Amino acid sequence: MRIAQVAPLTEAVPPKLYGGTERVVHWLTEELVALGHDVTLFASGDSQTSAKLDALWPRALRLDGSVRDPNALHMVLLERVRQKCDDEEFDFLHFHLDYYPWSLFYRQPTPFLTTLHGRLDLPEHQPVFNTFSKIPVISISNAQRRPVPQANWVTTIHHGLPANLLTPKPAKQEYLAVLGRIAPEKGVDRAIKIAMHCGIPLKIAAKVDRADQDYYDELIKPMIASNPLVDFIGEISDHEKSNFLSGALGLLLPIDWPEPFGLVMIEAMACGTPVVAFNRGSVPEIIDEGLTGFVVEDIISAAGVVGRLAQLDRTAIRRQFEKRFTARRMALDYLATYRSLTEATAPRIKLVSSAE
Repeated sequence: MRIAQVAPLTEAVPPKLYGGTERVVHWLTEELVALGHDVTLFASGDSQTSAKLDALWPRALRLDGSVRDPNALHMVLLERVRQKCDDEEFDFLHFHLDYYPWSLFYRQPTPFLTTLHGRLDLPEHQPVFNTFSKIPVISISNAQRRPVPQANWVTTIHHGLPANLLTPKPAKQEYLAVLGRIAPEKGVDRAIKIAMHCGIPLKIAAKVDRADQDYYDELIKPMIASNPLVDFIGEISDHEKSNFLSGALGLLLPIDWPEPFGLVMIEAMACGTPVVAFNRGSVPEIIDEGLTGFVVEDIISAAGVVGRLAQLDRTAIRRQFEKRFTARRMALDYLATYRSLTEATAPRIKLVSSAE
């Protein structure tokens, strides 16, 4: 198939720093190319891909201080994709730009879908999905769908990452881990309380965004200052994650928001590391209770299962990751959906008998 993957210009694909959506787009694109498909990636010029790169702007917008209106460039991006559809360059279009493409591409014949990567529970989402209730959309968890049941949900396709990106490493498990981003909804303050309740060291490998600096300065920094149990490492790269996660008794994810997916959970599973996560959003879909981790309700119940983490089979956790959460599985699921939607929108040929 001739497939267009249309990514945000905000981050490179894959991102130079933090960026969940762009990482998923990268893994999906690479798998589609490996499966023999003709893929064009619309992304920033500093992206790295095995596909054909169509770059509207030379660098990721978040790292380009000269760009003050990113919406302007995204509008031009959508028009470029539409013009190439007029030239019949693609069999299918896959957007990762939320609802921005819908009004324009609903009016053209090339089949398309949108994967929704974020939360959908804001009041302003309701008129959007009421207006565009026929647009085909993919959820990244069943939980993500709950606020907008009126949407035209085609299927749920869980994220996957390359099978060999993160792997179990020989290590003695001596600490609990937090990985990702320090923000109120991620509950790093609650993770610290869980570790202190258990008397087990906690290592925090996470970034602090500018928007969350006050939360870090006012709440997290005082909690880790002179605390011998807490080690704040800062942001780490993919090549550091296998060792970090393999050395952890478990990953703590005491979130307080409707998590649409949570890549960090499957990163831990890829390393054979169990997850303890609050029962929010996608968590019960991703964690197999008692196999890959535990789903809990609060700090006390989280502390209560920490002692059971060492009983879980880390080899079995890795096997479950390979079964459910690889990028190849994700790509095959998307291909099946592309073909289904393409067949559904293909013009029907009317067979006329000689008697007519």
